[in-house]
Amino acid sequence: MTLKDKLLAQKIYLLLGGLFITSLVVSNLIFQKFFYWHPFNITLFGAKLFEISVGILPYPITFLITDLISEIYGKKRANQIVIGGIFASIFSLLIVFTANSVPATNWSPVSDSLFTNVFGNTIIAVFASMMAYLLAQLVDIQIYHFWKRITKGKHLWLRNNFSTFLSQFVDTFSVLILLCSFGEIPWDRFTGLLISGFIFKVLIAILDTPFLYLGVYLFRKRFKLNPNEELQLL
Repeated sequence: MTLKDKLLAQKIYLLLGGLFITSLVVSNLIFQKFFYWHPFNITLFGAKLFEISVGILPYPITFLITDLISEIYGKKRANQIVIGGIFASIFSLLIVFTANSVPATNWSPVSDSLFTNVFGNTIIAVFASMMAYLLAQLVDIQIYHFWKRITKGKHLWLRNNFSTFLSQFVDTFSVLILLCSFGEIPWDRFTGLLISGFIFKVLIAILDTPFLYLGVYLFRKRFKLNPNEELQLL
């Protein structure tokens, strides 16, 4: 590769990292709002398909990005993005904690009680999400590269979906266990939210497969990469 190509690859990597971290941090901040989407008239363990946190909306993007980075830049670079996401989450947690600690003026559009009601539980949520996320992302990257070795770089859809399915279950299960343990969500909703959240994430993972194929195709075409060949950054 020429120096120009390496610089371009570095810029794209940083851009993907920025999208990844933004999606992760935002999902931690907005999690307290739950929405419904009822394409099917099905209720499982007290939860209809689907009644889930809005925090789930940007979260699948993180798995798409780590799969793309794993495919193009390699396992080491994917792990670096995951670590960057952890530090960003901790930093956002400190900012929210500080903002919640300082007193609001009497003319502030957002009062102390309102701010605490919306963001006060974010500390617990971010902690729960970070633990679940770290475990899930490590599972995702490990399984992705396991299938990549087994298939010798072929069958991209297989490693993308198999790694994401398992890691999303680990993530959903772990974060619900922690949130229920902290009393943020009642235990009687655990099973229903687990199944509903996991099925929703599986559907999103299937839908994002064409985007992964498109991204890998564009990278390989632009940087003239052979199948299973990875970009080497500066």
